[in-house]
Amino acid sequence: MVVIKRVTATSLSDSRGEKTILVTIKTDAGTFSASSPTGKSTGRHEKKPYKKSLEGDIRALKDFSDYFSEDILEKFEDLRRIEDVTDRNIGANTLFALESAVLKAMAKEQGKEVWQLINPKASAGKMPRLVGNVIGGGKHSAVDRKPDFQEFELIPKSKSVKEAYEMNKKAKKELEIVLKRVDEKFKGKKNDENAWVASLTDKEVLDVLRQIKIPIGLDVAASSFYKRKKYSYENPMLKRSPDEQLFFIANLVKNYGIFYIEDAFDEEDFESFARLLKKFPDSLVVGDDLTTTNPKRLKKAIEMKAINGIIIKPNQIGSLLDVKEVVELCKKKGIKTVFSHRSGETEETILADLAFGFGADFFKCGTEGDVRVKKIKRLIEIEKNLK
Repeated sequence: MVVIKRVTATSLSDSRGEKTILVTIKTDAGTFSASSPTGKSTGRHEKKPYKKSLEGDIRALKDFSDYFSEDILEKFEDLRRIEDVTDRNIGANTLFALESAVLKAMAKEQGKEVWQLINPKASAGKMPRLVGNVIGGGKHSAVDRKPDFQEFELIPKSKSVKEAYEMNKKAKKELEIVLKRVDEKFKGKKNDENAWVASLTDKEVLDVLRQIKIPIGLDVAASSFYKRKKYSYENPMLKRSPDEQLFFIANLVKNYGIFYIEDAFDEEDFESFARLLKKFPDSLVVGDDLTTTNPKRLKKAIEMKAINGIIIKPNQIGSLLDVKEVVELCKKKGIKTVFSHRSGETEETILADLAFGFGADFFKCGTEGDVRVKKIKRLIEIEKNLK
């Protein structure tokens, strides 16, 4: 059992050089730390990352430190005690980092892996399928001319995480060669999520990706360019109504055989999501800004038959108990789960344990380079240890 003797927190820089939170707890089993990522493209319905500010949350944890010592923590469900103490006094980033540190302490105390605290029987299950962002646009690419869609992804059809990772790495190098040939402005630069920065249009990028022969995914992040009831594209510059957006997206799915499509419409437009899913029931129509890892938003999406896949970003909601509720509802209703990184990442790897423990269908975490790969390598390590 774990008894928290002290809680401290500080700030550290994420992969974009912006500040995020690192929480450290001291127990009889040792000292354990966990950090939270940060998002740039955020949904309107995400929980606030901090109650008022990062510094305010750091002070709040110091004030609460003595309260935690009264609780004995032994199992995943005991995180409820953490949430009872901190109730509405810290933000989602802080709560996620705190609960992650507690899970690490529990696992160490019991001689287990973190994923075993979530589901001891997960070892008999499947590994999630990798979703790798290879070419970027939208808010994650700081150049003038770029695709309007935020992410262009490759999703290898492999049961092995290691094999899928190697396939995506190889494909990304091949894409560099192709982009040098077809994009005169391509400089070999990468964006916030370590994807290639291109100046091509969305269709031109898809023409490039089609050459790779790996299933294609898109994160449109449509809310980021939805203004005054129009989708305001910049490359090329034009405006599309919601009906025109549906027609455009549907043509892309049909013509390019797109397997996975995320946030193709504004985060309040459940109806367009539903219409797209009805047209393409065999594709994954995924909600992120639409659902924000929030049980209430997920329930609405299910009622409206708006999605058959959902992005799960634990720091969007903060509470890992809420993450569990979201996952269990998805499994009950046949919704595929996609555990995902954020654009501002840290060295933290617990996302891999959470994805495996919760039986994720997909794991979205870049392709190669930077701190994202540490999470993929942790998933590969879990896979290796199961054999």
